[in-house]
Amino acid sequence: MSLYPLVFQPSFHYRIWGGNKLKHFGKYIKEENIGESWEISTVPGFVSVVSNGMLKGKNLDNLVKKYKDRLVGKKVYRKYGDKFPLLIKILDAAQPLSVQVHPNDEYAETHHNSFGKTEMWYVLDSEPDSEIILGFEKGVNKNIFTKNIEKNTLDSILRKIHPEKENVIYIPSGRIHAMGKGVSVIEIQQNSDITYRIYDYDRIDKNGEKRELHLKQAQEVIDFSFVEEPFTHYDKTAKETTAIASPFFTVSRLVITENKILENLQDSFRIVICIDGECSIMNQLISVTLKKGETVLIPAELVNVEIKPQVKAKLLEVHID
Repeated sequence: MSLYPLVFQPSFHYRIWGGNKLKHFGKYIKEENIGESWEISTVPGFVSVVSNGMLKGKNLDNLVKKYKDRLVGKKVYRKYGDKFPLLIKILDAAQPLSVQVHPNDEYAETHHNSFGKTEMWYVLDSEPDSEIILGFEKGVNKNIFTKNIEKNTLDSILRKIHPEKENVIYIPSGRIHAMGKGVSVIEIQQNSDITYRIYDYDRIDKNGEKRELHLKQAQEVIDFSFVEEPFTHYDKTAKETTAIASPFFTVSRLVITENKILENLQDSFRIVICIDGECSIMNQLISVTLKKGETVLIPAELVNVEIKPQVKAKLLEVHID
């Protein structure tokens, strides 16, 4: 069977910090406090299911196992085999997320039989008083961190910055971080759901309990290096520019005002996320309409995939080099 651009049914996740802004990104949600829309996932229990074309109803896990490098690309398949390597989310925070950190591949493999978690945020929206936490203030080391944990003064050593719309923030494994209230982002990450919670504002969950902290694991994986430049700079005036190039994913921002043919990569799939506007993603088999907040997976074997904007579309394009 020939493959084609694949659209998946997103899964919505309640979060204690979740807001109600995902509806502004094309998500039809009736429940309150839905903090995450998982666009593409093979996390157990939340495997994405195709919602278009002949493969409608099939899940991504099984498609990778069946179509192998035809779907994910030759180089990606050699490296990752039947494990799809990325997880794509849209996040909306009405309250701050827990202060947290994620392990690297080696630690995650040893302790969880999983990928580690390096991620990036593309800021969709931010209120005037919004903050994010990214790393520590200068001079913090493990001893200072431990003393502030014991005294419940962790907040005093965390580096806080104000994010603006279209900012890109790269968060490698080991970097302490948290989204603040009023921030919405696209999150592109390794396919891992491992989070070590360090501080959670003493919040009580739906069951009347404080959420579990993971201080021992966090201390083992935190990188205390000072982050000189918290934002990743890219050319916001360019029609096509690379925002992130890492070993785990490469992310470009595209501004499409006329029809564009995507280069066939062969070595990697592509994921295209619509940030704003509307476009069609077409090949000889199918045309997919992509609106703000929607995502499509383009199999590696496809050639002559065309993007046709409805006047103008702003997109993120993701692949693995």
